[in-house]
Amino acid sequence: MASQEQVKASHILIKHEGSRRKASWKDPDGRVISATTREEAAAQLADFREEIVSGQAQFEDIASRYSDCSSAKRGGDLGPFGRGQMQKPFEEAAFSLGVGDVSGIVDTDSGVHIIKRTG
Repeated sequence: MASQEQVKASHILIKHEGSRRKASWKDPDGRVISATTREEAAAQLADFREEIVSGQAQFEDIASRYSDCSSAKRGGDLGPFGRGQMQKPFEEAAFSLGVGDVSGIVDTDSGVHIIKRTG
């Protein structure tokens, strides 16, 4: 019997006015999130991605400081997951990356993400 394919990944989530939950550990009342457009969130992530891929910043450091996901306290680490456990666009992006690669902007109902495959 084949074991289910899994990947290990970290991410940085920036929530925006279209996110299904407009609150996070760093914005418990959702004031900033509700005032952030999808375009502003994506632009912020694009800047973070550039800093990471150019070597100016570490993915984990940016995630710890800026990600709206509770995984921020683990540097964005989501641990291992298989197919069907994440929202479809997130899953497809994570499974398509090589280990160590960082995705472009990925949209889900949660917000916009960049994903780093770690295993």
